[in-house]
Amino acid sequence: MKRPILLLMLTNVLGGVGVASGIAVGALLIQQIAGTAYSGFGQALSVLGAAIAAVPLAQLAARKGRRAALGLGYRVAAVGAAAVVVGAVLHSAVVLFVALLLFGAAQATNLQTRYAGADFAAGPRRATLMSMVFWATTIGSALGPNLATYGDALGRSVALPALSGSYLFGVVSFLLASGVVMLLPSGPALAPAAATSGRGTASARGATSGTERTAERRISALQALAWAMHHPTARFAVLLTAVAHGVMVGVMSMTPIHLNGHGHHLEVIGLVISLHILGMYALSPAFGWLTDRVGAMTVAGIGLAVLLAAVVTGMVAANGRLELTSAALILLGLGWSASIIAASALLAGVDSGEVRVPLQGANDALMNYVGAGAALLGGPVMAGLGYGGLNIGAGLLLVPAVLAGFAALRVPMAAAEREFSGR
Repeated sequence: MKRPILLLMLTNVLGGVGVASGIAVGALLIQQIAGTAYSGFGQALSVLGAAIAAVPLAQLAARKGRRAALGLGYRVAAVGAAAVVVGAVLHSAVVLFVALLLFGAAQATNLQTRYAGADFAAGPRRATLMSMVFWATTIGSALGPNLATYGDALGRSVALPALSGSYLFGVVSFLLASGVVMLLPSGPALAPAAATSGRGTASARGATSGTERTAERRISALQALAWAMHHPTARFAVLLTAVAHGVMVGVMSMTPIHLNGHGHHLEVIGLVISLHILGMYALSPAFGWLTDRVGAMTVAGIGLAVLLAAVVTGMVAANGRLELTSAALILLGLGWSASIIAASALLAGVDSGEVRVPLQGANDALMNYVGAGAALLGGPVMAGLGYGGLNIGAGLLLVPAVLAGFAALRVPMAAAEREFSGR
C-alpha cells in the first residue's frame, strides 16, 4: 500500500478519536450549561461547522495542496476543542456554541481525506484505496466514546468542569493528525485523473503523469455546482451524496426517540446506534473493491437499493419491534456507505479540470447542509406522521437521485465531459 494512503488512514483514526470523544459527551455538556432544550444543538452545530468549513478547505487544497488544507482543518478543530473547554470553564453557552462550530471542521477534514486518497491512488485500485482511508474512521469512532470516562477523570484531575475533559483528547488527537498530514507530499492538488472509462480527455492530456497543478483561477462553490448540474455523471454523484446523507441523518437521528417511546432502555438504544455506525464504515473497503471491479454506477445502484430496503424496513418497524429497527439501521448504514463511496469515485473519475477540487468541497458542504436540514425536519415530521411517516418521507427523498442516475446512464461519460466554461 502506498505510504500516503497509510498516512491518510492514520489521520482518519486520530480525527475519528477526536470527533467521537467529543460527540459522546457533547449533548450532556450543553444540557449542563444551556439546559435540556438546547441539548440537541451540539450535533447540529458540528454538522453546520463541517458544512461551512468544506468549501474554504477545498479552495485552499486547489491553491496550496491537500497537505495545507488538511493540516489547517485539523488545527481549526483543535482550537474548537480547546474552546469547548474554555466555554465549560466560563459556563458560557455562547462560547460553547461557537466552539462547536469550529469543532465541526474535523468532520469536514476527515471527509476530504477520501478525495486526497483518490488523488494519491489514481489507477485501477483507486476506489479500494480511497475506501480504506474512509474505513480507518471506524477505528477512531470506536475508540473515541470509550475514552469519555478517562477524559472526564483527566479533566477533574486538573480542576476542569465535569464532562469537558473529553475534549482534551480532541485537542491532542487533532494536533497529532495535523502533524501526520505534514508528512504527506507537498504541493498543490494533484492533476485530475482520466475518467473511469480509461479514456483521457483534454484536461488529463494537459497534465503530465503523476505531476501536480495549480488551479488557474478561483472557482466558487456555486460555480462548481452549476458545472456539475450540466454534467450528468457529476450531477448524479452530487445528488446521490446529498440524498444518501439526508436519508441517513434524518432517520438515524430520530431512531433513539422512536425506541425510547416504545420502552427500550438506553443500553439497547446505544447498541442499535453502534450497529448502525458499524454498517456505515466496516464494509467500506468491500464497497471500494466492488467499485473497482464492477464500476461506480453499479455500486451506486446497490447503495440506493439498500437505502430503499432500509426505509421500507423502517416503515414496518414503526410498531417498535427492536429486531426490525436494528435491521433498518444496519441497512441504512450499509446503503449510506455504498452510496458515498460510489459517488466519491464518480467525482474523482470525472475529468473536470480546475473545477474538480472546488466541486469536491461544494459536494461535501451540500451533503452536510442537507444532513443538518434533515435532522431539524426529522422531529416535526415524526411528531406529525410517526416513525413510519418519517421513513416514507425518506423514501421519497431518494427519487431525485434515482432519476439522475437513469439520466447519467443514458449519456456516455466521455461524451458528457467538457472543460469548465465559467457558466
